[in-house]
Amino acid sequence: MIDLDDTVVCGYFHSLVGEEGMKVIRNMPEGEVTDEEISTVTEVMLNAVRRTLFFLYENRLASYRRERDTNSGWLTYLWRVDLSPLDSLLEDERKKLLANLEKRLLFEEENMFYTCKNECGRCFFGDAAELDFVCPKCGEKLMHHDNEEVIKVIKKRILKLNPKDVNNDPDTTIA
Repeated sequence: MIDLDDTVVCGYFHSLVGEEGMKVIRNMPEGEVTDEEISTVTEVMLNAVRRTLFFLYENRLASYRRERDTNSGWLTYLWRVDLSPLDSLLEDERKKLLANLEKRLLFEEENMFYTCKNECGRCFFGDAAELDFVCPKCGEKLMHHDNEEVIKVIKKRILKLNPKDVNNDPDTTIA
């Protein structure tokens, strides 16, 4: 059973379907139900219910079955939510985030940055040299920007996402 109060699970669903979608997921009736029934039970507007179901369907967390009314010919969609693939989806997200953090760490470690005292923005050494070490926004002198704290934070985040690699120290280089 999926714990919808878990901060990681809740954060994932919130980013996927928003606050209204969370209401749909939390109060979703059991079994196959129509979007109108879901809207009634959850007290969420029909358009928001449909948007939520669409996002869940795209992420393999919901499925539907169509039935045709023999009298009117209208199609009815019966929806079912199945959160069992969630662990796999969260693992994929973890891997993507880890890869992005490792790229960012490499970028931070391989570059030298310069900024002014107002911190208008960082620029590379070559760009700072072309600007004669003068900030193009405020005119202040550009000075070397120590990014060790940024590197430390990225390394700590990598370690949190990669618990299997417990021998890494946040103060060491991760390759």
